[in-house]
Amino acid sequence: MRLTACRVFREQKSIVARMVEMPVDELTPGEVVVRAEWSGINFKDALGVTGRAPIYKRFPINAGIDVAGVVESSADARFRPGDPVLVNGMGLGETQDGGLAQVTRAPADWVVPLPDGLDLRSAMVLGTAGFTAALALHRMEVNGQAPEKGPVVVTGATGGVGSAAVSMLARRGYRVVAVSGRPEHEAYLRGLGAHEVMTPEGLGLGSRPLEAARFGGAIDNVGGSLLAALIPHVALWGNIAAIGNAAGPEFATTVYPFILRGVSLLGASSGNCPMALRAEIWTRLGGDMKPPALDQIVSRTVPLAEVIDACGTLMNRTALGRVLVDCRS
Repeated sequence: MRLTACRVFREQKSIVARMVEMPVDELTPGEVVVRAEWSGINFKDALGVTGRAPIYKRFPINAGIDVAGVVESSADARFRPGDPVLVNGMGLGETQDGGLAQVTRAPADWVVPLPDGLDLRSAMVLGTAGFTAALALHRMEVNGQAPEKGPVVVTGATGGVGSAAVSMLARRGYRVVAVSGRPEHEAYLRGLGAHEVMTPEGLGLGSRPLEAARFGGAIDNVGGSLLAALIPHVALWGNIAAIGNAAGPEFATTVYPFILRGVSLLGASSGNCPMALRAEIWTRLGGDMKPPALDQIVSRTVPLAEVIDACGTLMNRTALGRVLVDCRS
């Protein structure tokens, strides 16, 4: 059996992505062979395919950190041909041939049965972006976050993770302040459930070690100086989930919000999330965290053959929400 894939090569000092045909036997080892139906283009995928960041740990490699499809064959008794499944993170598309392909092969311990409440397409409308947003909110709620603590800020709100976070928070009853440097997309963000839409400058954040406690918490996709400025404005025992670095990986702050207000800064690493927690998050994504209007998160759907160009477009920061990939076409 042969397949088409977005395969990334290292040629001398350059990273080059090509659409190739290859035999299934050349895929990295794994007990479960999945006939892919849907995938998505994540920011990490775009970074890797365009050569902007050292995402891949081996070459050549098929790109794509998530995929949903049907089991073609399995050497593990937990899965049978025809089972609908998904894989995200765990090294897929980084150390293991990934999901931007017609067929993917993965270790059985990485494979998640499709949860109730989702079909294969909706699972990838969410994809790693939705999973990351849900993981962030889950960690916040486990640490005491609740709507009555006050509004929650979502930075980078027009991206895939940010869009999912806005919609999930709104469904869970939070008042959402969506922050984006693209104010022309206010209607889009309000359609996802945002109560307020602001630019970073419009937030009016101060620079003192402790500022007026305006927010119950935040899901931050940006990092850098915006994260640093948000922390002093978080209320007593609020949480900030740091899940991105679009504005830079470094930020300067003081200990005062943490020792005087009990503020918690939480990480949410979707790639190496333990499998038990991963399965729990996917179950919630089919249930109480499922965005009420999933298709609003999709900016466009592209066939597998167009993923390289789509990665370049995503790097231009012009796309809203999630770019979905039809691996069947």
